[in-house]
Amino acid sequence: MSANPDFIYLPPMSPYLDIIYQDDDIVVLNKASGILSVPGRLPEHQDCLQNRVQRVLPSATIVHRLDMATSGLIIMALNKSAHVAISRQFEQRKTQKTYLARVLGSVALNEGSVDLPLICDWPNRPKQKVDHENGKQSLTHYRVLNRNQKQSDSADEQASTLVELTPVTGRSHQLRVHMLALGHPILGDRLYAPKVGLAMSNRLQLHALNLSLFHPKTEQAISFHAPCSFS
Repeated sequence: MSANPDFIYLPPMSPYLDIIYQDDDIVVLNKASGILSVPGRLPEHQDCLQNRVQRVLPSATIVHRLDMATSGLIIMALNKSAHVAISRQFEQRKTQKTYLARVLGSVALNEGSVDLPLICDWPNRPKQKVDHENGKQSLTHYRVLNRNQKQSDSADEQASTLVELTPVTGRSHQLRVHMLALGHPILGDRLYAPKVGLAMSNRLQLHALNLSLFHPKTEQAISFHAPCSFS
């Protein structure tokens, strides 16, 4: 059973690739919303960021992923030693990532944390859910950047809040489910937002804004930034 039975995959073609940085070991890209990080199972789901990059950089390999609907920074390794080094940093939580999201409603606190365990909602996959008995520990910090108050009852004038999200763990759909659990689903989220939240945006308003890690060869601290279109 699919949680998105009417979904048609139409990955954006412009820009085809948005390379932020490249050297002999890594390539950093600004992924568009709407394209898969890696190929799906179906033939029509083969166009993806990984395959596009490998057409120009054949040795490139995916180290981490972003959800198809999420935009922003993603790093790929260009050789095996770089892949091992960066993978280890993700596993040991030595990387730092911040995201921007616009969520439905006015978030009450200026900052806080969501510490709720997550597991796959198997009958409704790929959806995830909070499960206090079997879920994996998941932690997200959030900070309010601005609030847009409700102007009227029309969908595009409902209250919304721009938040900065810092995931400590990296569970599937973590930021999306944690914001839903907080009572403020991300706008444009086809899996988790109610109708009013879907009507307020034609895309998931979640963007990987900043990424910091240590260069796999030089071991120097490096940071990248990708501007956000909806902020």
